This record gives sequence, structure tokens and C-alpha cells, in this order.
Amino acid sequence: MSGKPFYVTTPIYYVNDKPHLGHAYTTVATDAKARFHRLRGEPARMLTGTDEHGQKLEQAAAEAGRDPFAFATENSEKFKALWKKLNIAYDDYIRTTEERHKTGVQEIWRRAEATGDIYKGEYEGKYCVSCENFLTDLQLDEGKCPDCGRPADPVREESYFFRLSKYQEPLLELYERNPRFIQPDSRRNEIVSFVSGGLRDLSVSRTSFKWGVPVPGDPAHVIYVWFDALSNYATAAGFGQGGFPADTAWPADQHFIGKDILRFHSVYWPAFLMSAGLPLPGQVYSHGWWTVEGQKMSKSLGNAVDPHWLIEEYGVDAIRYFILREIPFGADGDFSHHQLIDRVNSDLANDLGNLLYRTLNMVRRYRGGKISRGEGDGGEEARLAGIVREAAARYEAQMEATDLQAGLRTVWEIVSAGNKYIDAAAPWTLAKSGPEDRLDSALYHAGAALRVIAALISPVMPEAADSIARQLGLAGDWLSAPFAELVDLYKMPGGLDTDLGKPLFPRIEEDARAALEERVAARIAAGEGAAPAAPDSEGGGLISIDDFRRVELRSARVEAAEIIPKSKNLLKIEVSLGEERRTVVAGVARHYAPDELVGRTVVVVANLEPVKLMGVESQGMLLAAEDEDGLKLVGVEGGIRPGSRIR
Repeated sequence: MSGKPFYVTTPIYYVNDKPHLGHAYTTVATDAKARFHRLRGEPARMLTGTDEHGQKLEQAAAEAGRDPFAFATENSEKFKALWKKLNIAYDDYIRTTEERHKTGVQEIWRRAEATGDIYKGEYEGKYCVSCENFLTDLQLDEGKCPDCGRPADPVREESYFFRLSKYQEPLLELYERNPRFIQPDSRRNEIVSFVSGGLRDLSVSRTSFKWGVPVPGDPAHVIYVWFDALSNYATAAGFGQGGFPADTAWPADQHFIGKDILRFHSVYWPAFLMSAGLPLPGQVYSHGWWTVEGQKMSKSLGNAVDPHWLIEEYGVDAIRYFILREIPFGADGDFSHHQLIDRVNSDLANDLGNLLYRTLNMVRRYRGGKISRGEGDGGEEARLAGIVREAAARYEAQMEATDLQAGLRTVWEIVSAGNKYIDAAAPWTLAKSGPEDRLDSALYHAGAALRVIAALISPVMPEAADSIARQLGLAGDWLSAPFAELVDLYKMPGGLDTDLGKPLFPRIEEDARAALEERVAARIAAGEGAAPAAPDSEGGGLISIDDFRRVELRSARVEAAEIIPKSKNLLKIEVSLGEERRTVVAGVARHYAPDELVGRTVVVVANLEPVKLMGVESQGMLLAAEDEDGLKLVGVEGGIRPGSRIR
């Protein structure tokens, strides 16, 4: 491999909060695109990092009683920890507090200033601290920021300005000359309309705070955080006082971003680069936003999805697959645990997992675990080879075009074809009546299809791909083969010693599904979203007395209990809270028989939002303690009246 690498970037994430599903989505997509190019034998470079300057960060650090750099470092490490857990293979991680970045930002400033595009004046207007964005009265929505909904502060201070108005026509020419510079097309049309409406010069320095990169020659000013942050893509590629090094990855081929920061990347960033005389990136690809169970994801609703918790519940590759398979990249989508479980069970367990297990199980039973080439090819084999060849070509084009959802759908066409091939070839019949070569050929083709599938899913599900390869008996460097060989059925070596192993993606059965949905509903109802307060520790972190008062705990007497059909763990329990009677579904069937519970006084969380589990509406949750010896329900001593408030 030689030449300039395919250079793809995430946005650099602002470190005033912990990472959530939206951050994970962008980063997994970027990682998958870089891995795809490596799969094709091309050099690729993935960049991510954190944005650590600005007024918002300075204020957040002060409120926490922390030094801004220490505060930024602590939060930056949270992103690194999640990327490790999500199996993100980034090549560089940049922090805007690094010296290499500061040097490059100041050099871009000097070049723009030398062009005459930076001048000093006075800024008077509105500023959204949360979005670090200057706003005109026309942009405000009843005095509030149109993006985050927070009040915009009036600002009047000396400022340097960038002649953004000068670049209106050059930008429109860029969009016309390169219509794929902004993707998807709907976002491109939005930006063209915005720029066509006229651009005003942009304030690019601040004097009201100090946490930022000083303006060269005028340290009373710090460089506007977006001028600073956007420059990271170039500074990470080595841009400094001497320009770019000879082996630079610049220009970036793709910037992956959320639609909320599209204007900064598709208007401001190319204008800054034009002014500095630097090459432009190839494309800005804007993805959509996730809702959660039909609602906008937000801290105030308590429904933010913590990726750590998702990984622990479902596994890393299941999450990576779901978020890239569920919606077209670029569109908005809804994160639903119900849909996620369905995907795990149908696509991953029933389709892919079943193909792997049935193939290797037959290899073990009929050939002692060894795959041999065989010479008994016929029409079914030719048909499978044709499907694989055509699908692999489509997959390559789809992934090249960043249609990640379509690429995964295409892989599943091969999965489906593999399962149908086994049904048609019927190795179980061949094992009884022969011919032997025909049986060898059938098992080889099924295994070879799995090898192709493993290669094609490797950008999205690297752990699952490696697991399939190990179970097939492939060498550890199996992905280093040329792409054309990886997608060719007949390039898999014969004589492989397979390992049946454990199921690749176990099904989430009904009782486990119900218990999982109960945990999710409980967290959301308690205002925790789907995340524990401290995902990396056993403890839950400190809460305020007001947080505790939100949870309504009441004593309840168990009036009746029964097993829920088809569930091994759930009981339907009728409880009395004094004048009110409720149904609660609890996962205690492995620890209590129904008749053991009747007459007990238990503790119920009474203000949970009702949720259906196994077709039964649960109107609360029982409290229990659990250790290595089992589970015990929490009760109340003495003859306390049902419905009494527990404090």
C-alpha cells in the first residue's frame, strides 16, 4: 500500500459532558468507513478527538471548581474509554489543547490575515454560549438560539472579523462544481439556500474570556472556538508553521458530522481554507439525529441512551450493526429496544448465527470438523457463486458511496442465499446416500460463503468477523488477502480445521427480553434514561435529596401471584396499596414460588410509568436485594398498612 491514505474524520467532541448515543453513531460510522477502505487494501486514516476550548468549557470548569485543562482531560478520557469499548480503530486522537494544534491554528490565522480577510472591529449582537455561535436577530427564535433553545446573551466587545461575505460566490461555485461536497442532497440544498441568502462577516475572536488559543500578535484576544476547532482536521494532518509535511493525509476525503454543525463545516471551514490558500476537503457528510422510543433524546426527559449500558446488555457488535443497519446514513431515526432485540434475533441469531452453526455442525458430524474442497459442483453451486459475486460488487459500490445501510442489506442477501443453498444441497441427505464429493462440495461452498460474509461485515462487526474466521479455521491474518480474493468463493483454502464454538449471537428469549425491557422501562421512568449513573463502577454515584424524593416507594401486600406462561423468570403479582390494587410483573420466579409470596408485605416503586411485559401491563416494580446466594425481596417489619409511604 502506498500513496495518500483515505482520510476520514469524526467531529471533535465537546468535553463538557459524557458521550452518548449520538457520539457513538458518528464514530462507529467513521470507523466502519475507514475499515472498509483498509479491507480493500487501501491505506486509511481515521481521526477523532475532543474540542476543549471556549467560554462554555471555561464556565463548566468553574462551576465544577476545576482547572479548565484538568476538567477537559478528565472528560476527554471518557470518550477514549468508550471508543475502546466500541472497538474504534482510530489512527489519531487530537485534543485542541495540544501544542501541535495551537501552532497550526495560529498559522491558518496568519495566512488568512495576510490575505486581508481578517480585520479588527467591534461586535455587538447575540451569542449562544451553549452552541458557541454568533446569532443575528433574524436567526433568533423568540430571543432564543434556534438550535438548542437556550436564551442568547447580548454581547458587545472588540473583535476581529473574518470577511465571510467575500466567499459567498466562491462557496456557491464550490457547491455547483462539486455537487457531492455536501451530502445528503437535502442538506446540500439547505446550505445552498443559506449561502444564497447572503453572508455577513464573522466575528472570530473574543476578549470576555481567556480559555482558548491566543490571536497571534494580540494575546488580549482568543481565537473564536469554531475557527480553532475546525482547524483540527488540518493540524492533525501535520499542518504547522511550515505548512503540511510531505507525507500529509490532507486533504480529508470525508468529514462525518451531525446535522446541527453542518453550517460550520460546509460554509465557515471551506471559507477559512480558501482564505489560507489550503486544499479543501472532498466531502462533508451530515447524518441525522436519533430519537429514543419516539421521543427526542434529552437530559430533561431522562431518556438519553448510554452506550456503555447498551454494550453490556447486547454486545458491542450488535450495537454497531443496529445503529448502521436501522436507518439510512443521513436520515433521522428512532432508537427502540424492541427493534434492537428484533434485529438481534432475526438478522444476527436466526440468519447469520444459524448459517454458521448449521454449517459447522454438519462439518463436525460428517467430516470430523475438516472442510475439504470436493469436486462435486453442480447448478446450485454455480447459482450461489453468481449471487455472491454480484452482491460483493454492489456492496463495494454502496460502501464507497457511504450507503452503509444498503451495504449491510446486501451482505444479508448472501446470508439468505447461504441458508437457501444448504436447504437445496441437503448435506444431511448426501451424508446418507452420497456421492462423497458432492457432500464435500456442499460443505465447502457453505463455509466459503461464510468467509465472504465475514470479510464484508468486518468494517461494521469486526469481532464477529474474526470469530467466524476462527471457527472456520482461517489464519489470523486472513483479512490481509486482496479484496478480490476475499469475496471469491473459490479462494478459500481447503483442509481447514473448524471449531463449532459457541453460538455467535444467542437469541434473546422471551423471558430475558421481558426482563430487559423491564430494566429499560424502570431506568427511563426513574429519569435515568437507559444508563446507570456510573457505567464503569459498581456504585451508582451521588444523587441529591430531590432526586431521591422523585422515587415514590410504598408498602404493598401481595394478594395473588401466578406464573406468566412461556416465561421462566416472570411472575404476575397482584398487590394492594390500601384502597388501590395493582398488577406488577417481577422477575422472581426462579427464587419464589407464587404461593410463597401471598400475604407478604413488600416494597413497590409506585410512580413508574406502566410497561407491558409478556403481554401483561406492569404498574410498578418490586425492590429486591441480590448477591451470589440468590435474590430476596425487600419487606417491611411489623404490621404496616399497605400503601404507606416509605421515606
